Amino acid sequence: MAIRDVLKMGHPVLREVAAPVTRFDTVELHRLVLDMDDTMRSLDGAGLAAPQIGVGLRVVIFEVNANPRYPHVEAIPYTVLVNPVLTPAGDEMDDGWEGCLSVPGLRGLVPRYRQLRYQGRDARGNWIDRTVEGFHARVVQHEVDHLDGILYPQRVRDLRNFGFEDALVGQMTPMPD
Repeated sequence: MAIRDVLKMGHPVLREVAAPVTRFDTVELHRLVLDMDDTMRSLDGAGLAAPQIGVGLRVVIFEVNANPRYPHVEAIPYTVLVNPVLTPAGDEMDDGWEGCLSVPGLRGLVPRYRQLRYQGRDARGNWIDRTVEGFHARVVQHEVDHLDGILYPQRVRDLRNFGFEDALVGQMTPMPD
């Protein structure tokens, strides 16, 4: 429907905990999802959370399918996830380089759970329950963090592993396939 402006790190909406969606399959919710989709695709994003476009609701979308920003990762099916609940499926964590549409031009090495179960609903209210691993698990954790007012730089353990993409060339290892 519309490409929306993506809020940048520092904007107060990005620090707030988003409210749960209480009504599904509404014109307003479908319009929000379409705007999020248009915005994510226009910027070659792997995902987007509603707070990133200024909407304080617990809605995220994600997909990776031949994305030029992530050429070495497995495909992730298009998903609209509303009111998500994440449960680690083990204790194993991996460090991986992340970027964010709200933190343009920067990358950081972030620890995330390797395996994850996520549950929630789609925009129509249908139940979603998946267990995933690798980059798929990383993307979901990253997007759901936005719903809790957390941006990935807050998860970087060592600030020597955080910087501008062009300055980090050669230091960043690609994400595994």
